[in-house]
Amino acid sequence: MGKTAYIFPGQGSQFPGMGKERYDHSPEAKALMEKADAVLGFPLTEIMFEGSPEDLRQTNVTQPAIFVVSVAASLGLKAPDMVAGHSLGEFSALTVAGAMGFEDALRLVSARAEAMQRCCERVPGMMAAVIALPDEEIERICAGIPGVVPANYNSPGQVVISGEEEAVRQACKALKEAGAKRALPLPVSGAFHSPLMEPARAELAEAIARTRFHVPVCPVYQNVTALPSCDPDIIRENLLLQLTSPVRWTQSVRQMRRDGAETFLELGPGEVLTNLIKRIQ
Repeated sequence: MGKTAYIFPGQGSQFPGMGKERYDHSPEAKALMEKADAVLGFPLTEIMFEGSPEDLRQTNVTQPAIFVVSVAASLGLKAPDMVAGHSLGEFSALTVAGAMGFEDALRLVSARAEAMQRCCERVPGMMAAVIALPDEEIERICAGIPGVVPANYNSPGQVVISGEEEAVRQACKALKEAGAKRALPLPVSGAFHSPLMEPARAELAEAIARTRFHVPVCPVYQNVTALPSCDPDIIRENLLLQLTSPVRWTQSVRQMRRDGAETFLELGPGEVLTNLIKRIQ
């Protein structure tokens, strides 16, 4: 029998009104979302249901909102055989797999969002999507330009680079000259998954050290290694490294396939990962 993998999206999949239907029709989801409001100390659900796209784009709102909607989407489902999440989605994956309690994970997501926001304000950076160029070529060009790195391996032919503004612009020019169909700056507030996130990583280290981790009910495929883990100490370490390391999504999906995953179920707002998986397969 083929295995089922639950997958969880990251930042960028949010939209106004997300989670409202589940809130209205599932008492468990409603209770979970109201608990989130209480833990965070601000009306997250109100912003999700009635806020503007701009309201939802604030990192300190976006990350908890996507996390809460993703966990709510898993309520009542049978336990998966494996889980993975893209960037922020890894926190949803760990929670659904039982590696963290919901409230602990939500506090951690909130701390992560605020640390990243502060880091972006202090250290300006940018990201760009590179389309239709082999990963190796992107890695080679980035290696020759100080201050820019591959940040997200989303699918074959779609990699995001990240780093200092001038270095990213220089890389975009070089990547286009090397044959990339596109190298487009992304509308994000900073250089996520790059060494510029080091101050946020240092801040998050304290929050992670305070958080209780448990052995999950199934393997969690982590962004940093693209490998399964059930060891709370390894999970904790990889979660911290994730802020300054690339998201190896292509590699994670391929590894899950090798390990028997036949069905991928995306839990959370949108279908970004479902579309990426079609391209990976």
